[in-house]
Parts: sequence; C-alpha cells; structure tokens
Amino acid sequence: MTAAIEHSDTLAPREANLSWRVRFALLAIFMLAVGTVYITNQLLSARFTQSTLQRAQLRLALYSGNMVSELQRNSIVPRLLASDAELIGALNSNDYQRTSQRLMSFVDEIGAAAILLLDSDGLVVAATDRNRLGETQRNLPHFREAARASQTVFTTHKPDTGVYDFAYSRKILSNNKPLGVIVVEVDLRKFQSAWAGISDAVIVAAAGGQILLATENSWVGLPEQEALALRSAPSAIDRAIQATQDWTVLSADAYMQGKAVMRQELRVPFRGWNMVLFTTYGGIRQRVNAVLALEIMGFSIFLALAFYQLSRQTLTRALFFQQESVDLRQLNIRLQREISERKKVEKNLEVAEQTLAQSSKLAALGEMSAAVSHELNQPLAAMKTYLAGAKLLLQRKRLEEALSSFQRIDDLIGRMSAITRQLKSYARKGGEELVPVDVRMAVNGALEIMEPQLKSRQISLSKTMPSAPVMILGDQLRLEQVVVNLLRNALDAISAVPTPEIELLLLGGETASLTVRDNGEGISDLDDLFEPFFTTKKPGDGVGLGLAISSGIITDLGGRLVARNSETAGAVFEVTLPILNTDKSEV
Repeated sequence: MTAAIEHSDTLAPREANLSWRVRFALLAIFMLAVGTVYITNQLLSARFTQSTLQRAQLRLALYSGNMVSELQRNSIVPRLLASDAELIGALNSNDYQRTSQRLMSFVDEIGAAAILLLDSDGLVVAATDRNRLGETQRNLPHFREAARASQTVFTTHKPDTGVYDFAYSRKILSNNKPLGVIVVEVDLRKFQSAWAGISDAVIVAAAGGQILLATENSWVGLPEQEALALRSAPSAIDRAIQATQDWTVLSADAYMQGKAVMRQELRVPFRGWNMVLFTTYGGIRQRVNAVLALEIMGFSIFLALAFYQLSRQTLTRALFFQQESVDLRQLNIRLQREISERKKVEKNLEVAEQTLAQSSKLAALGEMSAAVSHELNQPLAAMKTYLAGAKLLLQRKRLEEALSSFQRIDDLIGRMSAITRQLKSYARKGGEELVPVDVRMAVNGALEIMEPQLKSRQISLSKTMPSAPVMILGDQLRLEQVVVNLLRNALDAISAVPTPEIELLLLGGETASLTVRDNGEGISDLDDLFEPFFTTKKPGDGVGLGLAISSGIITDLGGRLVARNSETAGAVFEVTLPILNTDKSEV
C-alpha cells in the first residue's frame, strides 16, 4: 500500500505539468483563431470593398451613358419639328385640328415624354396629351428662353409636384417671323425608377449642386448635404455598436438614413452635371461574414477533435491508474475477508450465548412451579364457575343439572392431570403417539372451557368453520390447550376495549389454518413474543409461558404458530398444521 501511495505521488507532478501544457496549447489555439479571424476580416473587408467600388464605378458609367444617350436622342427632335411644313402652316392658319395627331405620331417614333406646340403667346395649341390643350406656358423657362434664342435650348423646371421636368424647346420661324415654340419633354424619371431597383441610392445634381434626379424623392431640389441630413447620422455610441456588430474597419464616406455608405461620384458629360452613387456595406459584410463563419466552424471542429483526443488520453490515464490500484483492491478484499471471518466468529459466539441462555431458561422452567399454575388457571377458573352453578342448582333442587356440572368438573380434573404430564413437552420432544384429530372438535372443546369467561365479558365472538372435518395427525388435548391459550391472550388484549371482538376462522385445504383475531391494541414486541417468561401483563397476571408452550406444541405437531398486527386494529395469531393424508393413514 505504501508503494502504491508513493507511486501516485510521483504521478501527481507529471499530471500537473501535462495539465499546464494542455492549457497552454488550448490558449495558443484560441489566440491563433482570434488572430486568423481578425486578419481575414481586415483583408476580405478591404478586398470586397474595393470590388464593390469597382462595380459601383461601372454602374455609374452605365447610368451616365444611358442618360446622356436619352438626352442626345431627344435634342435633335425640336430642330426637325421646327421646320415641319404642316406645323408652320397650322400656326399661320390657326387651324390645329390635325396638329395634335401629327405630334402623337412623332412621339411613338422618338419615345419622348411629350411634345407641345405653343403659339406666339405661349398658349398650347397642339399636344400629345390632349388634356394640356389651352394651357398657358408663357412664363415657363422653356418658352421664354426659346423665344430669345435662335437655337434649341434645354431647360429644367420644378413645378408644384416637386419633381423636375426636362425639356428641349426651339422657336418656329416663318419668313424670319416667330410663329411659336415647339417643346419636347424628356422622360428622365424612368431611369430614376430603374436605379432604385438596383443600387442603394443614386442622385444627379446640376452644376450648382442642386439635385435634379434621385432615388429618394424627398431629396429632389436640395443640395446633397441637406438631402443626407434629412435623417441625422448616428451618434458615436450607435457607430460603436454598429462597428462591433459588423466588424467594419473602413470609415464611412457618408451616412444615408442612419446607415454608413460608400460614395462614388462621376461627372456627366452634359451641362456640368454630376452623378453620385451610394452603396451600403451590407453586401460586403455578408460576404466577409460567410468566410469568417467557415473559419470559425473549422476552428470549432479542430477544437472538438482536440478535446476528443484529450478525453482519450484522460481515459488512458484512468485505465492506467485503475491497473495500478489492483494491489490496493486486493489488499482491501483480504482485509474485508478477515473482517467477515471475525464477524462470523462473533455471530457464532452470540448464538452460543443465546443457546446457553435458552438452556438456562429450560432449566429454570423445570424448577418453576409457576408453569403448572399457569396452565391450570383456565380449568380451575372453569371449575370454580361450574361449582358455583352446581351449588345454586342444588339449592333449587335441580339435581340432574347439578350432576351435569359435576361431570364437567370431573372432566376438567382429568384435563388438568393430562396437562401436568405434558408440561415436559416444552423442554424436550414428546414421545406420545399421535392420532387423527378433527380440528373443529378441538376448537369447540376450547370454546367450551372458555365459555364462562366469554359470557361474563359480553364479548362478540365470530366463529367460522367448514362443514367438512379438518383432519390432522396430532393430540386433541394439546391442540385444545393451544386454542385456550390463544383465546386467553385475546381476552387479555381486549380487556380495555369498549366493544370487544374475537374472530375465529378455520380453513381446510392443503393445510389446516386456524386464525384468532382480536381488536385490541396489538403487539408491541413481535420478536420476543414466543420467548419463555416474556409477558406484557401486570405482575401476578401471568408468567409469560402460555405462548411459549403453545409454540412448542404446534412445532411438535409439525406446524407453525405466527403472530402479527392487524392492518386495522388488534393482533392476529395464525396456526398452520399439515392436513392428514387419508391414503397414507390407511396404509
């Protein structure tokens, strides 16, 4: 045992060193994972940001080209229409019945938003939209500037709708006399709808900085800074939270509706216009986070494998320690074996002491005259009752009934003589010859002896016995003695009960079973109940031999006497005896 303890002491420092090495390795793996994720985030954020910027520049170029192409395509239309003979003839003759229809045919060909024909007073005399006929546009910029210029002019106008109108206009001359103005409106708002479905936000600003087109309608007519300020930029705390959530490492170019965005600008080759595209970092973060999730998953799997390997090593060390402790277990087994042997010796000694005590009790039993007095109490009490009854009968000159009482007294005297001879059955096996006995007769005989005491106490006696004989091989007198003792104990148990009850139940079958039940207080000590001289009665009421003698008699007859407490109230004594085999008895 000492060697095993010393061996375990030498293993302790080695195990501690291993534990420190494992902790250091796990910490290193964790730091490597954090560093890898951080560097990957930096590199991929910069790379994806750059690719996003390049795509934004390509989109800007495409948007700008489409818009300029649309403007150029509509710019030549006023020049062509200004020299149209039918339009000039209509202005000269003031006959505009077919003019609007002609303008509609041009709209379908060139794809303009609308075409208007104004007379010299600025009144709409022909239009592709008939609802606009009769409007006065004398004060609008496209009429005023076209009337003063000799070439096609481009104008912007923001009516009450809050959206800019773009138009090309040109003065119509006949013999150098101004007859009116032709106006071609350009539909640039269709690009605005297309941009809103692809990009995050796009604006087109004039040379002065005023926004002409925007995916956000509320920005139109405002400078860029005022448009972005419509919704305040996030505070420093909000920015810190956003940086923590998104791992954003690049500073934002601007904030649009509370979101950090990248800003890309391109000069449009038309009247000094600028086009600006705003792109959020959401797509970049999604792509970066997808790669980071794969890296984290990989490190998690690696750590899981590492923990699995550590658990296997721990299991190996546990098996090693288990093998090392075999000697200790064997030593413990030998020690337990010695302890068991000592307990066995102590138990044998205890049995010997109990045997000696039992022998002492048996020796004392032979010397105790109290045993004879105890067994003769019931017959003597019955004789006393019968003598008192016979005396009363003689006084009343009822001689036949008195002789019957004397006959019963004589029978009891014979029974007392037999009892004194059979007291030796408790100390040693009896050698008397056993004969077939009907248990019912023994029960009836015991009840006859106890009849005076049962009637004097007004006890409710319930007796249940089969109609057929219940035969055993035994001695009727000794069996009656057992039943009398059980009834006497039941009477003593119910002495303080207001409604005393005794139940006798005899059953036949494979064994003869006699049960005596009372409704007293029950038995407090079942273990010592059948010990000689054990009694719960008051001094002078008994010496504790009745149940001991009864148990010995039943044992001699090959049966068993047991006692238990009832589930409801009182005690239950059960006598079990083997049934007489009539076939064997006849042989």
